[in-house]
Amino acid sequence: MNLTISGHHLAVTPALRSYVTTKLDRITRHFDQVVDIKVLLTVEKQKEKERRQRAECRIHVKGNDMFAESSHQDLYAALDELVDKLDRQVSRHKTMMQDHHHPAPKRVM
Repeated sequence: MNLTISGHHLAVTPALRSYVTTKLDRITRHFDQVVDIKVLLTVEKQKEKERRQRAECRIHVKGNDMFAESSHQDLYAALDELVDKLDRQVSRHKTMMQDHHHPAPKRVM
């Protein structure tokens, strides 16, 4: 799995990098066929302070690409919300992959 963490108008500190990796371990624990993860952390110049910190992530899994983004006043809260969104998407993708192969129904005569 390739993990790329980059910042826009933001320096990615080692503490922030370790927080992102520990949060993304939850996704790889639920679904092990993750090929590539790209995380972009930005600080936007907006007049409203509550949606300034933004986190977005693009995940490439076997057979699909997923994207989620989140904005919040605190970057750590934005990351928590982002991982929750991605976890829901990955679990939905996993159930779709598993539910694809149904056993044939038995005929009763």
